[in-house]
Amino acid sequence: MAPRFLRSLIPRREKRAPNGGTLAALKSLTWVQSAQFWVGWLAWTCDAIDFFAVSLTVSSLAKQFGETVPDITTAITLTLLFRPVGAIIFGILSDRFGRKWPLIFNLVLCSILELGTGFVQTFPQFLAVRALFGIAMGGIWGLSSSSALENLPVELRGLASGILQQAYVVGTIFSAVINLTLVAEHGWRLLFWTAAGITCFAAVIRSLVPESPFFLHVKEQEKAKGTNTSQNFLRQTREMLKLHWPLCIYAVLLMTGFNFLSHGSQDLYPTYLQVTKGFSDHDATVATIIGNCGAIAGGVIAGAVSQYIGRRLTIVIFVLLIGVFIPLWVLPSSFSALSAGAFCIQVGVQGAWGVIPIQLAEMSPPAFRATFPGVAYQIGNMISAASSQIEATGGANLQTTILVNGVPKQVANYATVQAIFIGAIAIFVLIITIIGPENHGSHFENHKAAFEEGGGRDDAVADNISQTSYPVVDEKNSA
Repeated sequence: MAPRFLRSLIPRREKRAPNGGTLAALKSLTWVQSAQFWVGWLAWTCDAIDFFAVSLTVSSLAKQFGETVPDITTAITLTLLFRPVGAIIFGILSDRFGRKWPLIFNLVLCSILELGTGFVQTFPQFLAVRALFGIAMGGIWGLSSSSALENLPVELRGLASGILQQAYVVGTIFSAVINLTLVAEHGWRLLFWTAAGITCFAAVIRSLVPESPFFLHVKEQEKAKGTNTSQNFLRQTREMLKLHWPLCIYAVLLMTGFNFLSHGSQDLYPTYLQVTKGFSDHDATVATIIGNCGAIAGGVIAGAVSQYIGRRLTIVIFVLLIGVFIPLWVLPSSFSALSAGAFCIQVGVQGAWGVIPIQLAEMSPPAFRATFPGVAYQIGNMISAASSQIEATGGANLQTTILVNGVPKQVANYATVQAIFIGAIAIFVLIITIIGPENHGSHFENHKAAFEEGGGRDDAVADNISQTSYPVVDEKNSA
């Protein structure tokens, strides 16, 4: 008989809400549920716009500060290194005080630091601001994910997970459009100022959307009891860590693999096309955009499919697709074939990624579903920050010959390096996913809050559940 972790890849179908089915669940959504999801999506989009502002202006920044390109990329590394700090700080604030105001404060802080980046005059100032920005940026994913998913019906969370995660790709494209249309005429500072304005707009929108009814109700209960919620929160946090430290390690390993998969297939891809395949900057950019279109499609499809066949099995299928399409990704020489390879490989990579928000939310200790996923995600991101350097070093030591204007030329063989790197990471992700846990269809929104007595235990259901995973009867009847 197959091991239990293999037999459990296809989970039992979750218990349906009274209006079971995806279409019925969509029809049952209230404006508050929809608004909370799209505000989380917008916050994650802003995160991408803010982060890629540096990547898109590296050459301009190097000229501005009189530094080399590797020196400027130090700012990107600093941002990634400080992100786990922000994930811890803002995740704790969200699980302790609610979803609304910690996310608003987080977005406002990102906006201020992004605005400040546009005013720096020296390279040390630039590095300092981007390091602080890393702390602010680190909180966004955990808060966005928890805000977006926990208020939706269970049967919509897979699809919503895929849409939510691809907000990052949308943000990347948005940032590139701003760079192409405004920066060329007005300079690199305008990109940061525009990004700051968009992020501030997201904070304003979040301020107009109500807090989760669950948090409001629990706070009123605890206030009526006269409970010291801060002491309770610290006690429940210790209890959670005592029970779930192996799960914490597993989640970090999982997200390390996923972040290596993403960065390894994307960060050096334009350079690979330009250097190894001899593409122009324009063609490399177009091929990258085509790949991003595949990413969006893969993420949405995989998220929806995971609702029916399970989170881990969906991840396994889409990671296997990566292996299938690696040859198309690296072997051809024509623009059309390599663009098709980029599209297909990103369907696999971001398809698997599309399941991650809901997989982490369901896997998490229920009361800590902002802190746990956010910290695991950002620590994995920090560890994978070296992926481009690994591939660049490999390319420097593995050469190939191409024809440039009919003349043979030795160049870095990024094709082979990326194929080996992504293949190895895909195998690791397959293994770590298959042996891991899954809590498909979890009603984590019915769990006690982290500041309630017993919140650190997995079986601590709220005493008086005021929020369900689908609209209550009165709301449906009044619709």
